[in-house]
Amino acid sequence: MTTETSKMIRIVIAEDQSLLRGAIATLLSIENDTEVLGQASDGLEAIDLVKQHEPDILLTDIEMPNASGIDVAMQLKQSESKTKVMIVTTFARPGYLERARSAGVMGYVLKDAPSESLAESLRKVAKGQLVIEQGLAESAWASPDPLSDRERDILRLAEKGRTNKERADALHLSAGTVRNYLAEATQKLGANNRIEASRIARENGWL
Repeated sequence: MTTETSKMIRIVIAEDQSLLRGAIATLLSIENDTEVLGQASDGLEAIDLVKQHEPDILLTDIEMPNASGIDVAMQLKQSESKTKVMIVTTFARPGYLERARSAGVMGYVLKDAPSESLAESLRKVAKGQLVIEQGLAESAWASPDPLSDRERDILRLAEKGRTNKERADALHLSAGTVRNYLAEATQKLGANNRIEASRIARENGWL
């Protein structure tokens, strides 16, 4: 806990689990230099709250309804928002970290980290420092994301059980082009079929 004279760090929390979201807000309320301005239960609400409050930091989970934490970070980056993004998640997957960094995320910590370290990580991010859970950076370098954005989009649709024609229509591509992308992604992942390819990509955080 810091002194009363410290600059307040203004925060929006995005987490779809209400109990956890409330627990994080309560934890941060104990600190003298953090102020929770709003709480979002999905990605779209998080974007709206950031636009409304312009906080110093958006503290967000990755997997949420409507838009993931990484999707939200990318939208904020593209809109040149001054709000820094810090992810707190259960997923220690190198693919997620790699995509988060590409989206401009400044912090990536796990939910099972000691509770007292959360506020300290937020302080570092507020100062412009990069905070990454120990060991994850090495894992990301060891397991780089092999997929292109288009291959990722097609695997996501395949994961949902969409037909080749439905995937083609959704992405405004020909069915043949979709098949080629899907075959390429399956080969890159060393999978035997699209279902296995989607599973491998999901387990590594590449989707």
